Amino acid sequence: MSDPVVLTKKDFSSDQEVRWCPGCGDYSVLTALQLLMPDLGVRPENQVFVSGIGCSSRFPYYMNTYGIHSIHGRAPAFATGVAVARPDLDVWVITGDGDGLSIGGNHLIHALRRNVNFTILLFNNQIYGLTKGQYSPTSEIGKVTKSSPFGSLDYPFNPLSVAIGAEATFVARTHDLDRKHMQEVFRRAHEHKGAAFVEIYQNCNVFNDGAFDHITSKDKRPDMLVQLHHGEPVVFGADNQYGVRLNEYGEAEVVNVAEVGTDALLVHDEARHDPTVAFALSRLAETPTSPTPMGVLRAVSRPTYEAEVQSQLGAAQANRGPGDLRALLESGGVWDVV
Repeated sequence: MSDPVVLTKKDFSSDQEVRWCPGCGDYSVLTALQLLMPDLGVRPENQVFVSGIGCSSRFPYYMNTYGIHSIHGRAPAFATGVAVARPDLDVWVITGDGDGLSIGGNHLIHALRRNVNFTILLFNNQIYGLTKGQYSPTSEIGKVTKSSPFGSLDYPFNPLSVAIGAEATFVARTHDLDRKHMQEVFRRAHEHKGAAFVEIYQNCNVFNDGAFDHITSKDKRPDMLVQLHHGEPVVFGADNQYGVRLNEYGEAEVVNVAEVGTDALLVHDEARHDPTVAFALSRLAETPTSPTPMGVLRAVSRPTYEAEVQSQLGAAQANRGPGDLRALLESGGVWDVV
């Protein structure tokens, strides 16, 4: 018996020149995923990366796997077709805050509610990068850009709240300055059976540089990143001096542990089927300038869309026997052309 083939990052890296702006956070995400791929136990020819339009959507070119660079916002629709037709393949969806939450918002939420078995990585840099710096669905109110010279008036989406509201069975957040954290979140998302949604805070150093510095810079992380661990009280800070609890209205709020005691803190339960608490956690930070949850907010089990489709088809065939194409074509009004 021959030894199993040992895969490396090189096996998942294509021969294409990576063309993002120098310093772009996309490089970090790409490297983290390529380094993780060999550990997932899935060969390159059994994986498909599907993207829409945007800077992040160049991702499939750089992965030595099958890939589809589709049209604006429609990556979840294309990926749904792949996942249903070939449930034996691993399917990844690469999108951005503009591609996935603006023109693609409708496709995104329905893919999540259907629980299609794929992993969605949404790169959120709070700006349109490819089209040169217009405000996006996640840009803060008052954002001055080329398309909002007097400041954006649009209230921004919270991607995690959108995903939880759409009944996604796996919802998580990470950021491009922590490779280890990214890889752990990506691994968990890949292992999940169903629609896995991961928001990645990703810096666009050309059009929105430093958008997440308030929480992701090294000196700010201890007091600003709320690391979530299943089954443990939600605490953070350099000395775990801060915590999160639910108030009388069911809202998540930051408290001083010494003042309220550990018994008052929220114990994180990512497997809680009811999404109420996960939604409350997603609302802890209205903008990435205050303590912000990182990690897995929700991971629950529900039948996948493609499994239900295959079950339906199997039942139909068992009840009706083999199909008759001619009978189907002539089942309505037909006529002969002579």
